[in-house]
Amino acid sequence: MRLQAVLAVGTAPDPRFIDKLIERCAIEPDFYVRDMLTWALTRHSSSMTVPKLIDELRSERAQARSQALHTLSKIGDRRAWPAITRALLTDADDEVARSAWRAAVVLAPEGEESELAGVLATQLGRGERETQLSLSRALIALGKVIMPTLRAAMTNRDPRVRQHAIATERLLRNPDAGFEYAIEEAKRVSVLGTAGQEG
Repeated sequence: MRLQAVLAVGTAPDPRFIDKLIERCAIEPDFYVRDMLTWALTRHSSSMTVPKLIDELRSERAQARSQALHTLSKIGDRRAWPAITRALLTDADDEVARSAWRAAVVLAPEGEESELAGVLATQLGRGERETQLSLSRALIALGKVIMPTLRAAMTNRDPRVRQHAIATERLLRNPDAGFEYAIEEAKRVSVLGTAGQEG
């Protein structure tokens, strides 16, 4: 029923429903309904939705922040860029941080990539496989500009940071390798200390 209701609102956008859609994003338990809520919001004028979504980034509720970031990345309006703060990119909640990484890569203006890569690199070694893969994908989406940052991280004292940096560099060079393979190879390289010998 909720899915049908959101589909109806998205099919016939009406600004009167924007607040309700955003409110529901913060508490909706079902992933598919949340995704449909995002779709419905993208069907409305960004001049009306973006300021309200930016307000949600200050919410104490992690799901509200995460879903607002996800929706902003789908809308792709670069006016939202200044709202993607370091605090969001390093949020203690993994889902919020992952959404912030994806949004930042989509919304970053030309010339901001190096600085963004520097902030993202502070999160190397964080979390489990899914979180690490999300961060690697975000970094890779920034392109070759990440190489100086990755090289620095490859010499980090923390083995998790080193391995994640090496795996990300491997994926950048060979996107078809797969993250599991890249991580295993990174562990081997980290132990043997041969990271700097290639490329």
